[in-house]
Amino acid sequence: MALTHARAERHPIQIRKGDNVKVLAGKDSGKSGRVLSVNPVKNTVVVEHVSIIKRHTRPNPSKNIKGGIVEKEGAINVSNVMVICPSCGKHTRVGHMILPDGSKMRSCRHCKATLDK
Repeated sequence: MALTHARAERHPIQIRKGDNVKVLAGKDSGKSGRVLSVNPVKNTVVVEHVSIIKRHTRPNPSKNIKGGIVEKEGAINVSNVMVICPSCGKHTRVGHMILPDGSKMRSCRHCKATLDK
């Protein structure tokens, strides 16, 4: 019996909501912005002012929504973005440090500074 669909694998995503990221590939490559949301099931992130799409909306007076064409951010694959280190300012891969108290922190691979607040 063959499987009709493959179950989506969830991979750990190193990027979190609120991180500053740089887009490496796609139509908006080179732009940077803040992560608004992360979807680990689809392996995507939504970045502020990047991948702008147009959505046609119908007016709904009960919810106070005006109709028309609304521009909003679209999702980008996680593999196309890299975290920008707040201390050195470079886009970097995410490393991990285990602190003396046993907790695990995300760190910059260039300057070894922590990415978490």
